[in-house]
Amino acid sequence: MEIFSDPQIWISLLTLTVLEIVLGIDNLIFIAVLVDRLEPSQRERGRRLGIGMALITRLLLLSAISWIVGLTEPLFHAFGEEISWRDLILIGGGLFLLTKATREIHEGIEGEEEAGPKKGLHAGFTAVIIQIAALDVIFSLDSVITAVGMVNELTIMVIAVVLAMIVMLAAAGTVSDFISRHPTIKMLAFSFLLLIGMALVADGAGFYIPKGYLYAAMGFSVFVEMLNTMARRPRKRNA
Repeated sequence: MEIFSDPQIWISLLTLTVLEIVLGIDNLIFIAVLVDRLEPSQRERGRRLGIGMALITRLLLLSAISWIVGLTEPLFHAFGEEISWRDLILIGGGLFLLTKATREIHEGIEGEEEAGPKKGLHAGFTAVIIQIAALDVIFSLDSVITAVGMVNELTIMVIAVVLAMIVMLAAAGTVSDFISRHPTIKMLAFSFLLLIGMALVADGAGFYIPKGYLYAAMGFSVFVEMLNTMARRPRKRNA
């Protein structure tokens, strides 16, 4: 194709692919946390289906670029801010994440006392997939709007999104298994969902928080937890 004869196109493709991978981290964490609630035999299928739905959602949104652009048009004003469909979707998704993460944290802390005979039961496959599908729309909207703002060629957008999803699919098993094996990491993942939910609500309300700040905080938290994990190993061996 002629567009690939331009070096600038390759630079745009690489930049957008890396950005899509970074923007997919929160989506991947959410999928990993939810899939961990499934029976072990269903987790791999749940991961693949969740990431597959994320890819399909992104491609469908990319195919309706004019509709995506229209989502940013103001619907009404509230508290001195213009509110669009995009803002309402982000606020709704953020509130869902805040509610979900808070409930999961509460269950993780109080679960042993409150679980009783329900302890050890796994979530239903359909219920988990529905939750993943709902949040895929939120994360995909953010990802696609970023792609539309960076690149004009639809082909480049599609390739970048597909490449990012392939990377997510390759990393999904490792991330999910690691979260499942380490309860403290799971709690950290829930705290990330709280952070992401708060950022979505703030963005929808007109207070944009640069993603770099969020990812820097998340990265530092993971680094500290890795140090804690390594520090616990000698104690376990001595015990």
